[in-house]
Amino acid sequence: MSDSLAFFRQALGQDLSALAEQHYKHDLTQSDREALYSAGRTARLHTAIGSTLGLGLGLLLARRTRLTRRRLHTLFHTASQPTAVRFANGSEKPLPDLRAHLRPSRTGDFFTYLFLGLGGVFVGGEMGLLSGTFAARRMIGEDRGRRERVQRAFTGFQADALRAKAAVLDERRGAGIWK
Repeated sequence: MSDSLAFFRQALGQDLSALAEQHYKHDLTQSDREALYSAGRTARLHTAIGSTLGLGLGLLLARRTRLTRRRLHTLFHTASQPTAVRFANGSEKPLPDLRAHLRPSRTGDFFTYLFLGLGGVFVGGEMGLLSGTFAARRMIGEDRGRRERVQRAFTGFQADALRAKAAVLDERRGAGIWK
């Protein structure tokens, strides 16, 4: 559940985190590390703001949906309804009264608030993560030398991560697919 919401996402496992930390310490200068930390804070702030705004907008939409359902029910309930249908051959069939089934319920209100609120958190968080990523990228890319050092460190990390993954796959080669 925590990986599905952008605010709580932790992208790396423990082994890859240690490997990333190693590249972080040895391949970057102190100013590069501070810039990366600041960029990470910016991305997290954007994600938190986006999640909060998404929750607020989702709850507002749920409230408006609830009020609209209540108004429609009241309008439908007070309007005169046909009670039967008369066909051309003279026969008449009664129509069932569906007003009781269309009444807004507390359960429906609960699920409206739940799903629209969670949907707002998800969409807002993802939009915040996207804007935060662009802002962080812009912050890191301001200095050409820093950008090149960060790219070099990230490329080294990716190469080491692929080597570690290849080593794990080589160990499992004879073990079969499901082990």
